[in-house]
Amino acid sequence: MSNNTQPISLLLCALGGEGGGILTDWLVEAARHAGYAAQATSIPGVAQRTGATTYYMEVFPVPMAELGGRKPVFGLNPLPGRLDALVSSELLETGRQITNGLASDSHTLVITSSARALTTGEKMVMGDGRRDAAELIDLVNTHSRARHVLDMAALTKQAGTVVSAVMLGAIAGSGLLPFARQDFEAVIGTGGASAQASLRGFSLAFDAVQAQRAQAAYVEQVLAPEPAPAEPTTLPLPAALEREFPPAVHPLMSLGHARVCEYQNAAYGTHYAARLRRVLEAEKRTDPEGSHGWSTTVEMARWVALWMAFDDIVLVADLKSRASRQARVRSETKAGNDDLLRVYDHFKPGAPEFAAMLPEGLARRVLAWDRKRVATGKAPWALPLKIGTHSVLGMLALRGLAATKRLRPMGSRFQAEQVLIDRWLAAVVQLTSIHWQLGHEVALCGRLIKGYGSTNERGKDNLLHIIDHLALPALSDPASSVQRCRAVAAARTAALSDEAGKALDLALQQHGAPARPVKAQPIRWQHNPRLKVKAVAPH
Repeated sequence: MSNNTQPISLLLCALGGEGGGILTDWLVEAARHAGYAAQATSIPGVAQRTGATTYYMEVFPVPMAELGGRKPVFGLNPLPGRLDALVSSELLETGRQITNGLASDSHTLVITSSARALTTGEKMVMGDGRRDAAELIDLVNTHSRARHVLDMAALTKQAGTVVSAVMLGAIAGSGLLPFARQDFEAVIGTGGASAQASLRGFSLAFDAVQAQRAQAAYVEQVLAPEPAPAEPTTLPLPAALEREFPPAVHPLMSLGHARVCEYQNAAYGTHYAARLRRVLEAEKRTDPEGSHGWSTTVEMARWVALWMAFDDIVLVADLKSRASRQARVRSETKAGNDDLLRVYDHFKPGAPEFAAMLPEGLARRVLAWDRKRVATGKAPWALPLKIGTHSVLGMLALRGLAATKRLRPMGSRFQAEQVLIDRWLAAVVQLTSIHWQLGHEVALCGRLIKGYGSTNERGKDNLLHIIDHLALPALSDPASSVQRCRAVAAARTAALSDEAGKALDLALQQHGAPARPVKAQPIRWQHNPRLKVKAVAPH
């Protein structure tokens, strides 16, 4: 610090349950261990993502032995723009504190995790509701004199500890506080598996921040730009498909091809490639030079794969019984090799889930039976299950169900999904052949297909309604293609922004299309035994 008569101020931000209080106690103890005066105050928030816990700390940068008996006066809360360090375990929380005006580009060191814990508001959006991480990083860069951004969640998982230990290591590695590394490690201790894990997390973060500081110093010294991030690796695409499809399509197509092959079999992967081949041929007719980067085929490579690998009870059983899932659960619970871990998975399949695996005729009978139940005032049929996947019988039950994927193509839902996929695919191919942009907009409508149950069904209904009433009329009136591009884009955006569908209906009507038909919903009347009706004799 240039002025050693002012305390060093730190604002520590953590989510509920992450150990922000423990981190604050460690820092205070480290200051005392090193012979410095310190004070901390806390403003606890509510648990988890509905609020954060923030802790404010000040450390006087002169050892107490050199103060001649004098005691420094500390503040109880941070001053806007005068904060020396902002330390946060979550990127959006870092941005929130910066927008509160606490950090400044001339005074504040920001130490933040690049990891995200999605908020409820982000999860509720029908489309991709996540905040742009690049914008948050730009905010950090703009409002800090220096910064250290690292994936604290990954380091925490690697060390098998809690994030507070990683945050302590990052603070120690930054050189902000005048303490030796040994002073920080001493407050963690050395006894027990928990302390050893905390020390591992501390060391990983300490080394990561030290490496960033060394790199920054080297870059500043030689005036060289930072190295570009490595290109993300992708799964290899079969050689025949690599030769047939343009390089721009390879990254997403390789992922999609691997996904559908794992979901069903190699023949299903061949069918996936055949579908994309139709799109590519249509795109070549209207854009033979590939001036748009084959972006329609790229988008279809993504959304066709996701739709073809739709969620069903067979996939759920497969995912929950994989060895990788068991290893992840043991890692998250920090169970040792000698520990016994019991894992129970809860399922509640209903009539639609069972009917999906049956041939069309039997499926109709099962669904009709369930509709009759609902019409008589009963709840839809469902079978609650609690399966212990730690047991032999439980694991055999899931693996047995997962093995029925060979029978999946004979199921009614598999056949129905293929019909809908081909209907959407045919619209993309036809429209791309007459107007590239319109075909591309319909391809982007694949984003509407997501989730499971009623959410998935609603997305498919919305997609087909947009195709039938906004896109396909362009085939008989090519001159309206430009106008219909805007209409499809507006309807897609509206559908993703409003789960209830009111925004979509409004967008449809604004562009001359009918609103979606209202679906009949059963009304269930329930008898209240506590409600008594008293008969009154007429006068």
